[in-house]
Amino acid sequence: MSCKAPGEEIAYKTTLAILNKLSNYSWVAKGVLTLSAFALEYGQFWLLSQYLQTEPLAKSLGIIKRVPQLTKPESLKKHRNAILELNNLIKATWQVIDIIIELERLNSLHDIKEVPALAPALEQFPVDVYWVIITIVAIVTQIECLTTDSDKRQDLSQFGQKINIIISKLRKHVSQCTIQIDQAEYNKLLRKLFQTPTEIMEVFKVLIFWKDVPKAPIYDGTTKTLVNIEVLKKKDVFLFISTLDISQEDISIMIPIHDHIKRTGSQHKIVWVPIVEEWNDKLRKQFDTLKSKMPWYVLHHFAPIKGIKYIKEEWHFKLKPLAVVLSPQGKILHQNALHMIQVWGVKGFPFSKSKEESMTQSLMWVDSLLVDIDIKIKWEEEKSVIIYGGKDKEWIQQFTKSAGALANDATIKQAKTSIELFCLESQQPTTVSNFWKKVESLFVTKMHEKTNTVTQQVEKLLSYKNETGWAIVTKGSIVTSVGHGTTILKAVAEFDKWKDVVVTKGFEFAFREHHHKVANTFHLCSHLEIPNVAGKIPDFIECPDCHRTMEVFISYKCCHNEDKANGEH
Repeated sequence: MSCKAPGEEIAYKTTLAILNKLSNYSWVAKGVLTLSAFALEYGQFWLLSQYLQTEPLAKSLGIIKRVPQLTKPESLKKHRNAILELNNLIKATWQVIDIIIELERLNSLHDIKEVPALAPALEQFPVDVYWVIITIVAIVTQIECLTTDSDKRQDLSQFGQKINIIISKLRKHVSQCTIQIDQAEYNKLLRKLFQTPTEIMEVFKVLIFWKDVPKAPIYDGTTKTLVNIEVLKKKDVFLFISTLDISQEDISIMIPIHDHIKRTGSQHKIVWVPIVEEWNDKLRKQFDTLKSKMPWYVLHHFAPIKGIKYIKEEWHFKLKPLAVVLSPQGKILHQNALHMIQVWGVKGFPFSKSKEESMTQSLMWVDSLLVDIDIKIKWEEEKSVIIYGGKDKEWIQQFTKSAGALANDATIKQAKTSIELFCLESQQPTTVSNFWKKVESLFVTKMHEKTNTVTQQVEKLLSYKNETGWAIVTKGSIVTSVGHGTTILKAVAEFDKWKDVVVTKGFEFAFREHHHKVANTFHLCSHLEIPNVAGKIPDFIECPDCHRTMEVFISYKCCHNEDKANGEH
C-alpha cells in the first residue's frame, strides 16, 4: 500500500492486488488482515513521534519514516483538518470491521432461519470489505502525501461517505438481528414452557407480558371488575384469541360453553385475548363495546402482546378467531378447538385433541351438523334418511319427485325399511348457512388426518357446496353415501335397475353399489373451497373421488359486509 500516488484508479488497482494476494482467505479475514497491516505501520508512526526527543533509536527510525515532517507544531497546525479527517476515517473503517466481526460471530451462534436478518448482511460482506480495503489504501496514500508535504492530496471525502453509509446499514442489520435473536430465544422459552409441566399462570405471564406483569390485567365479565392473573391458577384455560373485528356470531359460539362451565362448576376458564398491533382511543372504545358482551375473562392490557409473533407463526393465527385449550400445567390440549365448538357445541367438551379424534372417526358425523341449527330428524336404526339440497331449484324439484317415488315404492316396504326425505333448501337461509359453516368446520378438524371414509365423505360434501345438487344417504345416523347431484339423481331415477338388490341386500348397500357404477360413467371436477381459517392449511389435499393431488388456486370473495373484503384460499 505504501509509496502509491494519489488517484482513484491507482487505489482501485492496489485494492485488486491485495485481494488477489489474500484470495485464499475469507472476506472477513481479508478485511482484518489489511486493517492489521495498516494498524501496525500507523501505530508505529505515532509511537515513534512520542520518543523522538528522548530516544536516539526512535529519532533515527522516525527520520527514516518521515515522522518529524508531520509532527512538528507548524506541520500539525498546517495539516490539522487533514489529520482530523484521516483519524475519523480510520476510526470509521475500524468500526466497519468490528461490526462485520460481530455479525460473523452471531452467524456462528444462531440458525439463519431464526435470524433471517443475517442473510442480507452476510451477502454484503464482499462489497463492504472491498470498501474497507480501498479506503485503507486511500488513507495510506494520504499519509504519504502529508509526510512528504506534497502538493497533491488523496481525496478522502467519497470514501468517508461510503464508509458511513456502510456503518449505518450494518448497524441496522445488527439491530434487526438482536431483535430476531431475542424473539427466537423467547420462542424457545415458550416452547419449553408448553412442553414442560408448568403452572398455567406462569405460561400466561410469559405469553402475554413476559417480564413486567400489571397488578390486575384481567377483566372479569361477570363481576365487571379487574382481577389478578391468580384467578387462572390451577385452571384449564380456553385462550379465545381474535382481532377487534370479531363478530357477534363468533362471540355467541362461546356463550354455551361459558354457560356449561358455570352450570357444571368446571375448573375451566375462558380468556379473550384481543390481538391489536397498536392501540389508540378509537380501538379502545371498540374494545370496551366488545368487552361488555362477554361474560368471561378478558385481557385488559393496552400494549402489544409479547407472544404475538409466536401466536401468528406457531398457532397460525390470521384474522379468524382461535381457541387454544391449555391444561393447568400449561400443556396445549388443542391448538384450535373453535372448529370443534362450532360443530359439536358442548358435546365436544372439554375440547381436547383426543376428544376430537374420537368424535371425528364416527360414521354418524352427519348428526353433528344438525346440532343447534333447528333441523330435527328422528334417527331410527332401520330407517334411511336422504338429506339433499343444491343451488338449482329445477334439480331439487326433479330429485324430490324421483326420490319421493322411490320412497313410496312397494319394494322399499317389502325390504322392511322406510326412507325419509329432508330438503335443506326448504329451511331458512340462516339455517342453510349454519349447516355449511359446520361442514367447513368439520372438514377443518379432519384436513390434516390421513384419508379415511369419514374424511372423504366430508370432503365430498364440502366440494358440492356450490353445485347444482347433492345428497347424503344414511342408515339411521350412519352415513353410507355422499353424492353429486348429477350422479345421485341418475341413480335414483334408475331405481328399476337395482330394486331387486334392495330386497336381498338392503337399500343402503344396493344404492351405494349402483351409485358407484353411475359415478364411474361421469367425469366431474371436484372444487374444494377452504375458508381462510386460523390454523395451518395443508400443502396438498387428495381428491375424494380419484385420490390424485388437487390443484391449488387462490380466490378472493367480497359479500360487501361492513365494506370489508374477505380473502379465501
